[in-house]
Amino acid sequence: MAARTARRIQSTGGPLEFTTVLERMQPDLRRVEERLLAETVVEYPLVGDVLRELVAAGGKRLRPLLLLLAAKPFRYDLDRLVPAAAGIELLHTASLIHDDSIDHAETRRGKPTLNALLDPEVVILVGDYMFARSAMLAASTMNPRVLAVFASCLGSICDGQLREIFAAHSTDVTLDDYQRRIYGKTAALFASSAEIGAILGEATDDQIATLREFGSCLGMAYQIIDDILDLREDSTRLGKPAGHDLRQGTVTLPTMLFLQQERGTAAERALVSRIVSEGAESAEALATAVQAIRTSGVLEQAWQFAVHYIEDARQLLSRLPDGEARAMLEALAQHAIERQF
Repeated sequence: MAARTARRIQSTGGPLEFTTVLERMQPDLRRVEERLLAETVVEYPLVGDVLRELVAAGGKRLRPLLLLLAAKPFRYDLDRLVPAAAGIELLHTASLIHDDSIDHAETRRGKPTLNALLDPEVVILVGDYMFARSAMLAASTMNPRVLAVFASCLGSICDGQLREIFAAHSTDVTLDDYQRRIYGKTAALFASSAEIGAILGEATDDQIATLREFGSCLGMAYQIIDDILDLREDSTRLGKPAGHDLRQGTVTLPTMLFLQQERGTAAERALVSRIVSEGAESAEALATAVQAIRTSGVLEQAWQFAVHYIEDARQLLSRLPDGEARAMLEALAQHAIERQF
């Protein structure tokens, strides 16, 4: 698996390393970061402290980065883009707060969640507050089309979460079910980030549609890789318990392939099915199930699904003007399937 993920997909415009993209975009991302931190200033000391830690631990800011890069080939006005990019990241943060509350998760990226520190009703209200702040940032663009995309994205996120809740503990999950779920939970936000960036960059309608579809493909691949890493990596690297989705009764693509293609032994499939349906009777049972999935070949198969999405994304980029911005978007796509955690 590691050898295959290390292989680069052939680039049509010359390879650009993702680290180089981050370096070149750092000054602009720093402005987004400053706006994000300003939004965590609240009157409640403990909540404010935890929100600042949560925002500060937000990783590479892929969604704001995508929004900025989608505007870069066109009109690149940071005064218009920074509030929207911060709003997109706050929307993502709010969705994570609600996810952690629903899943009863106590850690994320190795840090305690709000769910581990506050009462559940307070956590939900904090998540709602962050949703509201993100909407206010979107509204500050004074662009009705941006607001429409933002509202539609929020609806898609809720739809994805509801699909996950209602499908929990069921092994009767189809590929279409899975794809619709991860589109709502993850890909819709990537698609909206790219679309909003293109709108604010004053791209043509065709270019806006192309970048939205690029973001969608990128987000689908990103979530599939997340689902692979949840089963492949240990808790130290993940910053949360390994096999978290399986523990929660959520059937992701690798687990679905394992069960439907009758991988492993009959006893292993029965164990995985039982954990999905009823929960793991012990940490040892969960570890056995995770190991059975890891060694069955389905992680490599799931990775190929992600590769196909990235190949589609790169084909879409051929419709955009050639240049540095397109090369940066290609590097972002490459990063989605090469990342290790």
